Amino acid sequence: MNSSSSKIFILSTSFLVSISSITSSSVLDNFLLCLPIHSNTSNPITNSIYVPNNSSFQYLYELRANNLRIISSSTISKPLAIVTARHASHVQAAVICAKIHSIQLRIRSGGHDFEGLSYKSDIPFVILDLFNLRSIKINITSETAWVQAGATTGELYYKIAEKSKVHGFASGVCTTLGIGGHFTGGGYGNMIRKYGLSIDNVIDACLIDVNGTIHNRKSMGEDVFWAIRGGGGTSFGVILSWKIKLVHVPRKVTVFKVQRTLDQGATDIAYSWQHIAPQLPKLLFIRLQPEPITIGNGNKTIRVSFIGQFLGRSRKLMNLMNEEFPGLGLQQNDCIAMSWVESTLFWAGFTNGTSIDVLLNRVVENKVFFKTKSDYYKNVIPKQGLVMLWEMLMDIGNIFVQLNPHGGRMDEISETETAVHQRGGYLFKVQYTVYWSESDGGIGAAKRYVEMSRRLYSAMAQYASSDPREAFLNYRDLDIGCNESNDTDFGVAEVYGTKYFNNNFMRLARVKAMVDPENFFKNEQSIPPLPSSH
Repeated sequence: MNSSSSKIFILSTSFLVSISSITSSSVLDNFLLCLPIHSNTSNPITNSIYVPNNSSFQYLYELRANNLRIISSSTISKPLAIVTARHASHVQAAVICAKIHSIQLRIRSGGHDFEGLSYKSDIPFVILDLFNLRSIKINITSETAWVQAGATTGELYYKIAEKSKVHGFASGVCTTLGIGGHFTGGGYGNMIRKYGLSIDNVIDACLIDVNGTIHNRKSMGEDVFWAIRGGGGTSFGVILSWKIKLVHVPRKVTVFKVQRTLDQGATDIAYSWQHIAPQLPKLLFIRLQPEPITIGNGNKTIRVSFIGQFLGRSRKLMNLMNEEFPGLGLQQNDCIAMSWVESTLFWAGFTNGTSIDVLLNRVVENKVFFKTKSDYYKNVIPKQGLVMLWEMLMDIGNIFVQLNPHGGRMDEISETETAVHQRGGYLFKVQYTVYWSESDGGIGAAKRYVEMSRRLYSAMAQYASSDPREAFLNYRDLDIGCNESNDTDFGVAEVYGTKYFNNNFMRLARVKAMVDPENFFKNEQSIPPLPSSH
């Protein structure tokens, strides 16, 4: 085949790619030809490759991408191809061929990466999509499960519930999160105070390294196993699957949602919550969620929701709350008893009585434009700080804020146990998400809303953690520092790396130098190899 006369090449009878604009010597051409050579012939990779002129390409690209701010940008570069791996050998082939032909690889499971680093780059790149690798194998006898990276948290919860009414797993509230990315960033959920993060209950993993070799915990070594638990797995390889330890839950848990406006004393209760929530018994988790609302006279106010889960019956919960947090005024009729798996629907915002089958829905349906930032707090926000926060929320309007307590199990785990540093001494973590829709101006409104989120973040600096001001990796934020798409300057990386990982950053960089010294696995906020001069 020569470039002057050939218009197509065939990799299999089911895969036809037009290359009228691509010469036979092009990077993409060589990459595509390389893939079948390095994958299992009994599981043809050619059925899993999509290029821009394929009718399904745009659909697949957008289906797995959740932030409209990213995919609607007029400046975003689309991938050269999407490889929707259906077999481990497909992942191996994608890694090997991308490395051989110097193509950047972006790895995507659920598509919830808030800054879209798993599905965009400023240089030619290929998406390795793990969404179809979704096997979940539950072993109740050993109380363990192997979960592939492309499975969602909802699917995991559903599969556990099929096997047991007294087992669960400590993981995220959103039910469409891809397990691969969620765990590598830590995995935060409403059982954090009892069981810690998702990664605190991971006991093995399957990883493909830069050479395309498959490793388990033993063969990858404890340094790498340490790094991928909270350090962002895509800096070190491709996570195929995780082995998790299931956790015990009662047959019935109790949930509640108590709402108070400013006129009902919300500020005083929120101030008290900061002192109380991190110190409560491990079985109880109470999230604080303020939101601006418009009341009858057209004026704005703040309504604060106190959303709780108790791993036990309501009678014990009421006794506990009356003793520890009477100011909230929790009543028996606020409490709802349900199975643990039903509680995952409650936290995801579904109405009581919804079938647990919705846990099998794998993609976000009502997508919006958004920008998220995060903070950790070691000290309470004074009342004047809360008042300032309320005023800024009312000014912004379209904003979602959550304050999630630490304490409990998190205080018992060393800051060096995994790559997640933020353990004892942290009271709570805050997520600030400014969002908007097409009716608010779509992508054209991005500059205005992003700037509002930055003003809020700047105003809260006086109360948040400092030196460094820390951030949560799963709430990815390029504002705290980033490199170019094809560059990883260590000095720049040290800035954002210290904010995400604090003192653990340098160890992560040492591990990176061991397993990927040429820095093949990279993105704008990846871990760089530690330079020999350090």
